[in-house]
Amino acid sequence: MKLEINIVDAFADEVFRGNSAAVIITESWLSDELMQSIAMENNLSETAYLVLDDAGIYHIRWFSPMTEIDFCGHATLAAAHIIFQKNPSVTFIKFSAKAVDVLTVTKTDTGKIQMEFPNRKPEKFDDIPDDLLTGLSIAPVDVYRNEQAYFVIYNSEADVLEVKRDNEALKQLAPLDVVVTCQTNSDEYKEYDFISRYFWPANGGDEDPVTGSIHTGLAPFWAERLGKSQLKAYQASQRGGVLDCVVVEDRVLVSGNAAQYLTGFITIGE
Repeated sequence: MKLEINIVDAFADEVFRGNSAAVIITESWLSDELMQSIAMENNLSETAYLVLDDAGIYHIRWFSPMTEIDFCGHATLAAAHIIFQKNPSVTFIKFSAKAVDVLTVTKTDTGKIQMEFPNRKPEKFDDIPDDLLTGLSIAPVDVYRNEQAYFVIYNSEADVLEVKRDNEALKQLAPLDVVVTCQTNSDEYKEYDFISRYFWPANGGDEDPVTGSIHTGLAPFWAERLGKSQLKAYQASQRGGVLDCVVVEDRVLVSGNAAQYLTGFITIGE
């Protein structure tokens, strides 16, 4: 069996930036075991699998090297990039995913890909787990939480950029991950409204390069604090990535660019 595979750097203008995702489109679902094995072999943050139904909706599932993920923004962007590339006349896609129902994705006039996600604004969380406190080298100013992660709020970019993590401690927070974030306050990051970093040893790896899904919580959090609905974000990993966010009531629009790195084939069973 041969499977076409595409690897795309999401939330990036060029390759070797942003977050890499693999995209595999099949006529019917592969077995869960095979999808997990391929994701493990790819060893990327996520591998996205898609199956197109008779109504024109792409059903999508995401796998990290460790487990199936409920919701992944950067791999959705990567998948949309491949579909738009294969179908130049298409500018609008519907994805269906179990955890977030139907996702709509649009290719904008600027060439960016805009994804419409549910608003998952975090809530203040006072009962801070000891493993979160011991898992980060810098104590939080505040902690919030949604269904995906703990949101650790810092006052300075230096704290976000310099905080060190203890993966063994953070693994104990499973199934939740950890995002650290602050409002920008320096000339270096003045074009952005906030920055963040995302740690996910419980579900996929050490630090995720760019995480589209967590911005469904970060964007409404900072929109409320900053009093604005349109925000520009930077995820400050080693590879880095830029995300444009718009908060509209119960929805969050997350936009970004993508750059294709590889097209090839996986050969299985031969």
